[in-house]
Amino acid sequence: MSRLKDNGFEYYTLDELKAKTYYKQDLEAITSVFDELPQDEYAPHLNRYRRYARAVIMPGSHRLEWLPKTIIDDNSYYEYFQGSFNPEYTDEYRRFPALPEEMMHNALLEDIIRFDFQQTFWMKEDALMPVHAGIHFVKLCVNEAGETAVSSPNNLHQDGEPFTFAHLIRRRNVKGAMNAISTPANRGQMPDNLAPGELTASFYLENPLESYGVYDPLVTHYVGTVEKGDFNIPGERSAILIDFQPTVVSDSEQTSSMKGLTDQMIFV
Repeated sequence: MSRLKDNGFEYYTLDELKAKTYYKQDLEAITSVFDELPQDEYAPHLNRYRRYARAVIMPGSHRLEWLPKTIIDDNSYYEYFQGSFNPEYTDEYRRFPALPEEMMHNALLEDIIRFDFQQTFWMKEDALMPVHAGIHFVKLCVNEAGETAVSSPNNLHQDGEPFTFAHLIRRRNVKGAMNAISTPANRGQMPDNLAPGELTASFYLENPLESYGVYDPLVTHYVGTVEKGDFNIPGERSAILIDFQPTVVSDSEQTSSMKGLTDQMIFV
């Protein structure tokens, strides 16, 4: 049974990846990238840091190919677009610094992407083509008491891609960062404003590779603000977010795999 397919939300521990011989070394390499993430230039006042990359995955073989970067003034970027789904950046392209080249040869990262892809399901016509994967490294980090770090958008929301998965990499000296899942009817709401029972789930990611996934048409999701904890070190919540969508999309809301007809959808 797939809870993701039935309910639009599922929690994962990725224990099978933690048993890999390369796990410790590759996780350390991934974690080190978060140490040097550049500030999100679209929200410099929100204590958010990020890098991004794009890839395609072939149905059947699950072979992963990284897409070319945009080079501007000798710096590498990838473009990101959410259409109308992010009210803070409606119909606006954003350009994020690319992941370091060594991440595109990191076996653990590739296996995380493949694990996520194996949880997804598609209408047959969408499953015929390669599937686009967006890989976000996002850090919420505060250095001083009283500061907050804020995700985007800062409410219960949908992303506009059929699937999004979140994988914790590091959480330290943090207050907050609660994850919440609700229904599409509560899109744009804050979890604290909902009546009892309107949240499908609320939880905290605490350990490396503690994860969850959502099927966008069936749920909304949220991660709360980060505040510094009680110790004299920065408060940090670092995570990898991976989204999937068909490679040929004219209007995401018209994509057949976004219509929520899970009883007609197949795993690839």
